[in-house]
Amino acid sequence: MSAADLLDLGLAGLVIAVAAFTIFSRSTYAAVVAFVAYGLLVSLRWVLLRAVDVALTEAAIGSGLTGVLLLGAAAKLRERAGGGDEAAHLCPPAMRPFAAVVAGLVTLGLAAAVVGLPDPAPTLAPLAAAGLPDTGLGNPVTATLIAYRATDTLLEKVVLVLALLGLWSLAAEDVWRGRPGLKQRADPDGVLAYLARRLVPVGVLIGLYVFWVGADHPGGAFQGATIVAAMWLLAMMAGLADTPPVSERGVRLVLAGGAGVFFAVGLAGLALGDAFLAYPAAHAKAIIIAIEVAMTVTVAATLAFLVAGTPERPA
Repeated sequence: MSAADLLDLGLAGLVIAVAAFTIFSRSTYAAVVAFVAYGLLVSLRWVLLRAVDVALTEAAIGSGLTGVLLLGAAAKLRERAGGGDEAAHLCPPAMRPFAAVVAGLVTLGLAAAVVGLPDPAPTLAPLAAAGLPDTGLGNPVTATLIAYRATDTLLEKVVLVLALLGLWSLAAEDVWRGRPGLKQRADPDGVLAYLARRLVPVGVLIGLYVFWVGADHPGGAFQGATIVAAMWLLAMMAGLADTPPVSERGVRLVLAGGAGVFFAVGLAGLALGDAFLAYPAAHAKAIIIAIEVAMTVTVAATLAFLVAGTPERPA
């Protein structure tokens, strides 16, 4: 057995061990930290499988932003528990065996589906790859999401904005047009502020780079937007920036811009007598990049506002 095989097996065992710790941990905070570590380990597994685009998404969303949301939820649970870290009352003991049985059945079903696949597995990949040069993109993942699955990608952006509107609807009547989240008042000379001043400019450049190279290499709008959103959140946590009021017209235009540009391109393809979201071969790459630019801005703003929470302060 080679060193690569040993590394692969060791990483797989570590993923299973961290997953088990996350499930069985009695501490909410420890479970969330383990979940973040689990997401990073899964990202490494995707890299070993040469699915770099999936690894970037898992690290940014599955481990990064989701981890921040879960940490916030764990903090609120701790406050409700009177400073303790025990949230066992959320899951009655009688429900635990039932949940374990359901999870086991789902696991067995997925394993049976994977093992039962024919060899070779049926695939449309050759047909899809044959048409990708018409998009002008070198990254097959981006080309597939923006061409073959363009309608799905459009609806994903709509769902993100609808989720944000649902979150905002939970705000109190007197502040629902105000600023989301609490004003962060970190020490301006502290470590967090120093880190934000140094890391945010570099992180934004990295996010823009990940977006730009997504046309021909692993990356894209969603991954780049997540990095930009994380940098904005870091600046807010360090007290260097604040969330704008949700009633600002500019905020609403940014949030609706990604889906709006995407939908306008779709209608243009329909008006030109082709089909909805059909791109002219001569200008396909330029149109796709324009859509990706608008989506990057919208996704970055939406994710940052989702993490910031409901409006809590007057505008």
